[in-house]
Amino acid sequence: MLGPYRQMASVPHLPSLLAWSLFGRLHMTGTPIAITFLVAGWTGSYALAGTVSALLTAGVSIAGPLRGRAADRQPATRLLITTAAGYGVALTALGLLPGAWWPAALVIAPLAGLCLPPVTPLGRATWPRIATGRAREATYTAESTLQELMFVVGPTLTATAVALVNARAALLGCGVVAVAGAVGFGLALRRAGLNAPVPAGHGTVRRNPFTLFAVPGLARLLVGALLIVAALNAVDLVMVAWSRNRGTPALAGVLAAVWALGSLSGGLMSGLFTGPAHLSRRFCAMAAGLVLIVPTLPPILHGGSPVLVGAVLMAGGATIAPALAANMSRVGEIAPPDRRGEVFGWIGTATTAGAAMSGPMTGWLVDGFGPAAGAAGGAGLAVVAAVLSLGRAVASRRTAPPGAGS
Repeated sequence: MLGPYRQMASVPHLPSLLAWSLFGRLHMTGTPIAITFLVAGWTGSYALAGTVSALLTAGVSIAGPLRGRAADRQPATRLLITTAAGYGVALTALGLLPGAWWPAALVIAPLAGLCLPPVTPLGRATWPRIATGRAREATYTAESTLQELMFVVGPTLTATAVALVNARAALLGCGVVAVAGAVGFGLALRRAGLNAPVPAGHGTVRRNPFTLFAVPGLARLLVGALLIVAALNAVDLVMVAWSRNRGTPALAGVLAAVWALGSLSGGLMSGLFTGPAHLSRRFCAMAAGLVLIVPTLPPILHGGSPVLVGAVLMAGGATIAPALAANMSRVGEIAPPDRRGEVFGWIGTATTAGAAMSGPMTGWLVDGFGPAAGAAGGAGLAVVAAVLSLGRAVASRRTAPPGAGS
């Protein structure tokens, strides 16, 4: 049963690379919280705090493919150290900014986003270079599963730092973790002999961002990633809205933890199986899990039951990490080897766009028709992603070599 994880652990340097890659992303879940507390303390406005956080996210989204392309063309350690220096300086400037000068944050935040070290695309582009078959799939599964922990640990550590010290210290701490993680990951790549980018070989896709989308199936995978993150973000927002409407806002945090725990357990279990990862089946299972949330919420179920909602979130959450892992594994499989960094940069941009897109849609549905409608909107996006994955499965069966999994 533990075969795939044992195969993954036996790949030289892989456990260390995975650990540093995840540590290098830990700050990303806590930085927006630190910025929100800091700017709200300066201005007394959560709207302005949200604007500064959104500008940071916009910088990250815009620079994603550019950083990915850079990762495909220059030594990883040099790129990570350079971007980490810029990111660390930007967060330090933001953390030390006098409150009366808060408008400067509107400029510093997007600059920080543009400098974010490309730990995520570099990591995801690295796994196919050193692992194959079930070891590669187990790596993507472990990455997706452990990333769920970061969505709990990062915000918790940041909020604790705010409570025990202040928001400035919390933001500066996020900067320290970001720099340490990026530098550590870069040095780990160098020790593993993976510092140099994959050389452009004969017959690869020309280095043009538009020709990249001509790779069969890649555009579908990007759209699928966008839709899935939009769907998951919609459910998060619905849980917050429903909890607030009930007069129990703390319930939102409990439900988020239950959902993350379900995803964690599902990811751990899926990594134990030795068969091929069926992308379409996993996407369909995740869509079904989101659909089941809809009838548990008002106005369909009057008032709603926290116990019932929690149980459905736990069960449905078990499908999330396996689906995300299968999608990332397929991207790594079909992306041109010398352009994987750029591809995963586009994946990051797509998921950021998905989260941004679902907010207004979900808010409109919840305001006009209730929490069940908001959840239905998210479930609908997941269903569309599942339908697209069926098309990918057909395409892969026609083009994949004998023995390749669907």
